[in-house]
Amino acid sequence: MLSNKKTTAHLALLFTNLFFAINLSAAKHLTNLQLAKPFGLNVVRVGVSVILFWLLFLLKPTPVKIEKQDRMRFVLCALTGIAINQLLFLKGLSLTYPIHASLLMLTTPILIVFIAAWFLKEKIGVFKIAGLVLGITGAAVLILAKGGTANKSEVIWGDILIIINAISYTIYFILVKPLMLKYSPVMIMRWIFTIGLVMILPFGWNEFTAIQWSNFTAIDFTTMALVGFTGTFLAYLFNVYGIKILGASAAGFYIYTQPFFATFIAMIFLNEKLELYKIAAAFLIFTGVYLANKPPKNT
Repeated sequence: MLSNKKTTAHLALLFTNLFFAINLSAAKHLTNLQLAKPFGLNVVRVGVSVILFWLLFLLKPTPVKIEKQDRMRFVLCALTGIAINQLLFLKGLSLTYPIHASLLMLTTPILIVFIAAWFLKEKIGVFKIAGLVLGITGAAVLILAKGGTANKSEVIWGDILIIINAISYTIYFILVKPLMLKYSPVMIMRWIFTIGLVMILPFGWNEFTAIQWSNFTAIDFTTMALVGFTGTFLAYLFNVYGIKILGASAAGFYIYTQPFFATFIAMIFLNEKLELYKIAAAFLIFTGVYLANKPPKNT
C-alpha cells in the first residue's frame, strides 16, 4: 500500500510540472491572440480553483477553525503566493517567452535557500554562494541576451516581472511551511486561494469582464480549461499531495523537469526557438540550483 502511495505521489509531482509547463504555453496563446488580458486571465484561473476547492470541501466536509494567531499568516500567504505571484507571473509571461519564464522560475529553489538562511541566521557556505552567483548569471544571460526579437524592451520587462514573482513565491513558501505542520494542505490551499481571489479582483475585474467569450473557438476554450483546471487547480493539488507523501526535497527535484516540458511544448505549439543563449542560461541556472541545494559535508 505504501509503495502504491509513493508511486502515485511521484506521478503526481511529474504531472504537476507537466501541467505548469502546459500552462505557460496555454496562457501565452490566450494573451498573444488578445482573447484575455493577463489580470483578467488571473481572475478566471484563481476563480475556477476557488470554486473547485470549495466543491471538494462540500463533498468531504472537514471543518477546521483557523487559530487566531495564524490568521495574518494566511493573509500574507495569499498576498505573496496568489495575489503578487499570480498577477506578476501572467503579466510577465504575456511580455516574455515561456522558455524564459520556466527557466527564471527555477531560481526559486536558490532564493528559498538564501532567504530561509537569512531568516534563520544560518551560515552560508561556498557552494551556496557559488550557486547564487551562477543562478544570477544565468538569469542575467536570459534578460540581456539579444535573442532575435523586435520587442526586446518588453521581453526584459517581462523577465523582471517573472523574477519578482519568483521572489514573492519564495517568501510565500517560507511563510506557509509552519501552517503545513498544523493544517491540511488542501484546507490551506482552499483558504489561500479564496483570500487571494478577493485581493486580485480589484486589479483584474475590468479585464475579466472585457473577455469576449463569443470570439473563443473550441481550441481557445480548451486552452482556457488547461489554464484554470489543470494548470492551476490540479497542479497545486497534485503538488501538495506529492509533498505530503514524499517531502519537499522530492518536489524540488521534479521542478527540474518543468523547463524541458515547457521548451518542447513552446517549440511545438508556439514555434518558439531554442537558441544558444537559452541553453547556456539553462546550464548556469541548473548548476546554480544544484550547488545552492547541495547538502554540506559532515565535519
